Amino acid sequence: MAVKTITITEDAYASLKSKKTSSESFTDVILRITKRRPLSDFFGVLSKETGESMEKSIMEFRKRHTEEHRRRVARIVAELKED
Repeated sequence: MAVKTITITEDAYASLKSKKTSSESFTDVILRITKRRPLSDFFGVLSKETGESMEKSIMEFRKRHTEEHRRRVARIVAELKED
C-alpha cells in the first residue's frame, strides 16, 4: 500500500484525533468522515413538519425564480425586437 505524508495544522490534527476511536487509524477516520453516504442514511433526520416547511419554502423560491426568469427573457426578447 502506498502512503502519502500530509501537513496539517495542530487544530486540524486535534479535530481529526477527536473523531478517532481507539481501534481506528487516522486513515480509517479520514475515509469514514469523507465517504459518500446514501441519501437513505438521512431518512427521518427532519420532523415531518420541518420537511414540509422546507419543501414549501423551496417551491415558493422556485416559483419566484421562474417568474423572474420569464420576465428577464421577455424583456430581452422585447429589446431584441426593437433593434
